[in-house]
Amino acid sequence: MRTRWMATAALAGLLLASCAGTDESMSADDQDGMTSDEMMTEPEETSSDMTGEETPSGETEQTPSEDMADEAEPMDVPETLAFTATTLDGEPFEGATLAGTPTVLWFWAPWCPTCRAQIPNMTSLGEQYAGEVNVVGVGGLDTAEAIADLAGDIPNLQHLVDDDGEVWSHFGITYQSTYVVLDSHGEIVDEGTLSDEELNAAVAELT
Repeated sequence: MRTRWMATAALAGLLLASCAGTDESMSADDQDGMTSDEMMTEPEETSSDMTGEETPSGETEQTPSEDMADEAEPMDVPETLAFTATTLDGEPFEGATLAGTPTVLWFWAPWCPTCRAQIPNMTSLGEQYAGEVNVVGVGGLDTAEAIADLAGDIPNLQHLVDDDGEVWSHFGITYQSTYVVLDSHGEIVDEGTLSDEELNAAVAELT
């Protein structure tokens, strides 16, 4: 009876050893399988992938360099238009706003008979070339009140009150009535005491 029990125990021990060996073999095989298949990592995203040109929605994004290229370059203001004046409403006016468009500057005085005779033609020019040519009246040689009183009755022009003579001085004007005609680049193409016909012809050449 004792001999049978010992034989049974020995057989059980052999079976346990066999199972343990099988488990160890399976663990090694599993580990090898993970090393060759499951433990492989996916390629990391490169910097070029992370900075792709398309958004998740498929829309193309502009790079900073493209954004900068799209920005309009500031326009260079010619020296002739580098001045500051005052409107009839007392608001500041920058001559730089005239850049890029042909301009007629009319230097006049309220008490000047010749200037008053030129009003109909200046009004007509302002209406005819609205949006194409800047027609600007620069009243001077009198008080701001006198200039504003007459300018208020002259339509279709951008009026400037130059009672201190700064704009007149900027263009070297010494008498009324004087015209200064500039092209879109701010270059003076004609100036002086032009007749209506001469002024109209000069403006027509710029449009």
